[in-house]
Amino acid sequence: MARSTFTAEVLTPEGEVFNGEVEMVSTRTEVGSLGILGNHQPLLGMLAPTALRLYQSETDIVTFAQGEGYVQVADNHVLVLVEDAIPSGDLDVADLRDKVSRAESEIAEAEEGSEAQAKARRDKRRWETFIAVAEGPAPTAS
Repeated sequence: MARSTFTAEVLTPEGEVFNGEVEMVSTRTEVGSLGILGNHQPLLGMLAPTALRLYQSETDIVTFAQGEGYVQVADNHVLVLVEDAIPSGDLDVADLRDKVSRAESEIAEAEEGSEAQAKARRDKRRWETFIAVAEGPAPTAS
C-alpha cells in the first residue's frame, strides 16, 4: 500500500547526502526508535548512532550509518543533521574494527571521568554501530 510522501533531507558537516521524497524515515533517538510518516507532528530530537533508513517505497530503501545529531520534523519535511551519514555499502568493516580498537585504547589511557574518555566511549559506540549496519541485511537502495 502506497503511503503519502514527504521531503527528507540528510545533512552532515561535509554537505547534503540525501534530499528527496520518501514514504517513511526510520532512525533512533537517544530514547528509542522512531518511524516518521507523512504529516507527522512537529518534533525535535537528539539522534543516536544507528541505521538511518529512508523508505522511498516499500522495496526501495536507502540506508546510511548515522552518527549523532538531531532530527527536526515540521511542515511535512524531515531534516536530519548528523555528524556522519555513510551509505551502508561504503562501510569498511576492517577499518571500523581498527577504529573500535583505537577507541578502546583511548578509553583505557584517559583519566577516569574525563572528557577525553567520554569522547572515546562515544566514538566506540558509533564505530560498533556502524559495524552492525555494515554486517546487517543488504539494503535494497537505489
